[in-house]
Amino acid sequence: MARGILGEIEGAGQRAADGLAQVFARLSGGDLRLGVTGLRRSGKTVFVTSLLHNLLTAGRLPFLDVMSQGRFIASRLQPQPDPAVPRFDFEGRLTELTAEIPRWPENTKAVSEIRVALRFRPVGLMRRNLGGIATLNLDIVDYPGEWLLDLPMLGQGFAEWSRQTLDLSLRPPRDELSRRWREYLRGVDATADADEAVARRLAALYTDYLKACRASSVGLSLVQPGRFVEPGEMEGAPVLTFCPLPPQEAAPADSLYALMAERFEGYKEKVVRRFFRDHFGRLDRQIVLVDVLSALNAGAPGLEDLHQSLAATLESFRHGRTGWLNWLGGSRIERVLFAATKADHVAASQHGNLRSLLESFLAGSLNSVRYTGAAVDTMAIASVKCTETVLTEYRGRPLACVQGVPAGRTEQAVIFPGEIPASHHDVGPTGEGRFNFLPFLPPQGLGRDGRGLPNIRIDQALQFLVGDRLA
Repeated sequence: MARGILGEIEGAGQRAADGLAQVFARLSGGDLRLGVTGLRRSGKTVFVTSLLHNLLTAGRLPFLDVMSQGRFIASRLQPQPDPAVPRFDFEGRLTELTAEIPRWPENTKAVSEIRVALRFRPVGLMRRNLGGIATLNLDIVDYPGEWLLDLPMLGQGFAEWSRQTLDLSLRPPRDELSRRWREYLRGVDATADADEAVARRLAALYTDYLKACRASSVGLSLVQPGRFVEPGEMEGAPVLTFCPLPPQEAAPADSLYALMAERFEGYKEKVVRRFFRDHFGRLDRQIVLVDVLSALNAGAPGLEDLHQSLAATLESFRHGRTGWLNWLGGSRIERVLFAATKADHVAASQHGNLRSLLESFLAGSLNSVRYTGAAVDTMAIASVKCTETVLTEYRGRPLACVQGVPAGRTEQAVIFPGEIPASHHDVGPTGEGRFNFLPFLPPQGLGRDGRGLPNIRIDQALQFLVGDRLA
C-alpha cells in the first residue's frame, strides 16, 4: 500500500514538473499547435500559404503587435515534429499563386502539417531575463473540414444516426439530390442476408448524393460521413462501404442491417476516433474558416445547412481556457476564431455586415464556447486580396463596387456584388436568386514586392490566435 502511495506521489510530482516545464516553455516561446479548418472551398490552403508567406517575409502584418512594436526578429521553416504526417506543400502552393498566370491551389484532401519558428524579443522582466530572445515554434495543422463533421457521430449509434440522416435527406433541396439512392433503398430488405454487392451499390449511390450536396450550384455543407467525399488514404476501404438504413428493432446477425451497423461502428473507431486522438485532440488554438458568400448564393437552405454544420462541428471541440490544472492533466483549445473568408469579393463597406451575418447564425455556438472560458472572436478576412473597392455612380448616387478579374474572364471588371444582410434572418423564406457573389482570379504579380501576399486582416487573425505567445 505504501508503495502504491509513493507511486502516486511520484506520478503527481512528475506531472507537476511537466507542468512547470510547460510554464517556462510558454514564457520563452515554446510550441503551439494551430488547427486550420473549415468547410470545402472556404480557402484553408490559401490561408495557410498567405499566413506563412507574410511571416517569412515579415510582410503585410501591421496589426500583429510583435511586428508593429519592432520586436520581431526573423522566422524560418523548421522540420515538423511528426515526420509521419505529410508536410504542407508551402513552396508548391506559393508557386501556383505567384506564377506568371496565377491559379488557385487545389483544396485540402488530407491532413498536413508545417512548422515555422518565430524569433522575437519578449516583453516583461521575467521573460527578458530568460535570455532576451525567444522562439515560438508554431505548428500549423491543415485538414479537411468535412472530417470534423464526423465527430458528432462518436456520440451516436447506427439507428440514431440513420434516423437523423434519412430525415435530413427528405428536406429540400436534398430530397431531389438523394432520390436515386432512396429509390434503390426502398427495394432493399435490410433484414435479409447481407449481400456485398448490394452494400457497395447502396454506398456508391449514397456517396453520389453527398457529392451532389457539395456541388457549387447547391452549396450544402452538412455531409456525413466526411471521408466518403474526402477519403484520403482510405479510398476503397470496406469501412467506407455503408449507408444509413431504416432503423430495425431486431435484425439477424447475418443481415445487411447488421453488416452496415458493424461498419458504422468500425468507421467511428478506425477513422473518427483516430483522427480525434492523433490530430484534433492535440490542438491549442483553432481557426474555423467559413465561406458565407457561397451559402448566401444558395439561399436560405444553404445558410441553414451551414449553420447546422458548424453547430455539429462545435459539439466536439474541447474548448476551455488553459489553466494550471489543465497544464498538469492535458491541454484544451483555448482560443477559437471564426473567420468569414473572401471578404475582398464584396466592398469594404460590407465587411461589417459579413462579420455580423457570421455571428448571427453562430450566436448559440459562440455563447457555449465562451461559457467554457475559451477566448473566441469573429472576423471577415481575405487570405489573398483579389479586388479593390471602387466607387461608381448609379442614378446619381455613389455605389460601392469591387474591381477585379472574375473567374472565366481575362479582363478586369467593375462589379456591384450586392449588399450583405446583417443577419441570416433577413435573407427571407428562400433567398434563392437574390445573391450572386462571383469568384475572382488571383491577381498577377503576387509576391514580387517581397512584402508578403496582400490580404485583409490576416495580421488581426494572427494577433488573436498567437499574439499572447509573442508578447
